[in-house]
Amino acid sequence: MEPTALFHGHKQISPPQGVPILDVDPYDTDNLTQRTYFEALRAQGPFAYIPRYGVLACGGYAVTREVFSDHERFVSSRGVGLSDFGLEEPWRPASIILEVDPPYHTKTRRVIMRALSPKVVRELRDAFKADAERLIDSLLAKEEIEAVTDIAEAFPTKVFPQAVGIKEPDARMLVEFGAIVFNAIGPDNDLRNRAMARNKDIMPWILDRCSRAQLTSDGIGALFYAAADAGEISEHEAGMLVRSLLSAGVDTTVTGIGNALWCLATHPEQYARLKEDPDGMALPAFEETLRFTSPVQAFFRTAALKTEVAGIPIEEGTKILCVLGSANMDPDHWDRPEVFDISRKTVGHLALGAGIHVCVGQNIARAEGQAILRALAERVDRIEIAGEPTWRPNNAIHALDRLPLRFVPK
Repeated sequence: MEPTALFHGHKQISPPQGVPILDVDPYDTDNLTQRTYFEALRAQGPFAYIPRYGVLACGGYAVTREVFSDHERFVSSRGVGLSDFGLEEPWRPASIILEVDPPYHTKTRRVIMRALSPKVVRELRDAFKADAERLIDSLLAKEEIEAVTDIAEAFPTKVFPQAVGIKEPDARMLVEFGAIVFNAIGPDNDLRNRAMARNKDIMPWILDRCSRAQLTSDGIGALFYAAADAGEISEHEAGMLVRSLLSAGVDTTVTGIGNALWCLATHPEQYARLKEDPDGMALPAFEETLRFTSPVQAFFRTAALKTEVAGIPIEEGTKILCVLGSANMDPDHWDRPEVFDISRKTVGHLALGAGIHVCVGQNIARAEGQAILRALAERVDRIEIAGEPTWRPNNAIHALDRLPLRFVPK
C-alpha cells in the first residue's frame, strides 16, 4: 500500500491486501458511549481498514497487545492520536513520557518511576484510606448522591494533587484538563473543537501549577525538580513531567472509580462478594472494572518501518487504532468476557497499557481505587441505582457523566 495524501493529519493509506473494510466511525457518539462496534471489529480478523479516517484498527487481544507494546516497530513519538507528529505540529508540546520513544523515554521514565516507586505509594496508602473513609462517611446521611461528582471526581481531585504537591488545586480545572487531553486525541469533531476552545483558559493554569514555585517541597513534583537539580533532566522537563501526571493521573482514575461504582451497583452479587472480604477483594474488583469498562478505549500507534503483523503487510507511516476496550472483551482470550466477575484473573488486561508505555501512575491509580472500594464495602450494605446512568462522550475515555445512587448503610 502506498501513502497517497495527508489525511486527518497523517499519511492516507489504502487497505493492505487481505484486510476487510469496516465502514464505521469509532468517534460516533453511540460508539464512544455504548462501544457498539467492538464485536464487528474483532470479526474482521487481525485488522480492519476504516476508510473514514484512512487507518487500520485492531481489536483482538493478541494483535492489539503486539502492536501496542512493540515500541520499536510501532511508535508513540508520532502521536497517540490521529495526527502524525512527524508531519504536523502537536496541539501542545508533546508529552515527554507518553509521546516519546527510547532513548529519551528511558531517561524521563527512570525519573518518574523513581518518584512513583512502590515505597512512595506505600506511604500514600494510609492517607488515601483515611480520606476515602471520611468521604464515604460524609455521604451516608444523604438520601441520594451523584456518584460521578460526589465520589469519582471528588476523591482523586483531592488526594492526587496533594500527593503531587499542588499548593492550590482546583478540582474543576483538573477534570476539565483531562477531558481536553483525551478529546484532543480524536478527529476534528465537535468534541475536539469544544475541548480546544476551553484549552486557552485551562492550559495556562495547568502550566502555572507545574512550576516549582507552585509545588510543596514534600510532594512527587518536588522529586522531579530534585532530579533537575541533580542534572538528570532540565528544569523545563521537570515541569513537563508534572504536567504529564496531571493529564494522565486524574481523569483515568476518576473514570475508573466511577465505572467501578456503576459495575458494583448493577451487579449486586459481586458487591456482596466484595463486602465479604473488603481487604482482599477491593483491588481485584477495581482491576476487573478496568478490564470490563476500559477507561481508555483506544490509542494510536504509528508504524515506524515497513513490517508485518499476523501475516498482514504494514507500510511505514500507517496509523493503527489499538482498541484496548475491544481487546479486553475478546472471547478468544478471556473466558466469558461479557461477565463482570471480581474473582477473575485479570493479569494482562490492556486498560493501563502494555510494554514500556504502560501507565506510569498505575500503582497510585490502583491505590486510590482500592481505598474507595474498601471504604465503601466496610460501610455500605447496598448500592442502589437512583436514576438513569448516562455516559459522557469523549474521543478516548469511556466515562460516566451522571450516576445517581443511594447508599444503604450497614
